[in-house]
Amino acid sequence: MATVTPARDPRTAAGRGEGDGAIIARSQQEPECFAEVFDRHYDAVHGYAARRLGASLADDVAAETFLIAFGRKGSYDVTRGNARPWLYGIASNLISRHHRSEVRQYRALARTGVPAVAEGHADLVAGRLDARARRGALAAALGSLSSGDRDVLLLVAWAQLSLQGAAEALGIPDGTARSRLHRARKKIRAALGETDPLREDLN
Repeated sequence: MATVTPARDPRTAAGRGEGDGAIIARSQQEPECFAEVFDRHYDAVHGYAARRLGASLADDVAAETFLIAFGRKGSYDVTRGNARPWLYGIASNLISRHHRSEVRQYRALARTGVPAVAEGHADLVAGRLDARARRGALAAALGSLSSGDRDVLLLVAWAQLSLQGAAEALGIPDGTARSRLHRARKKIRAALGETDPLREDLN
């Protein structure tokens, strides 16, 4: 018997091919529409927070990101079709509240090579980055960065935003983001003997 796939509801944002800006604009009058933004971007925001802070804090950061976004939807520039940089900016501000937890995890990983949490940093380092760098040295280098430099670096490397997207997310000029990224990469290279395990992610 053939399987019948239900047709996409043409009333949904996906069915209309709407960008995030259009959805957020409609959510001013129809708040339930904002759920489409949540559905589109929650996994990405949660994954980014988990890489920075570990899974236990990522749940709270991701949930609060969307609560704040919903509350601020009236100030969103609806000409921007992709809300992900905006959401990452909110998440980055929330992550900064956990600065000590993030740095503590990097330091623990640098000392022992064992993650401070079951998920998060170690998974990333072992999976994407450790192929070309020692886990401890990279963790120590990340932990030594200023929060501003680290935010730009990780928005580009882990959240896969463009440099302009990272600048938008953090509400800083492109030139400032470029300077922070350059400074962060220089420190990473110096810590790892001039190798740059983030090169592919940051180009």
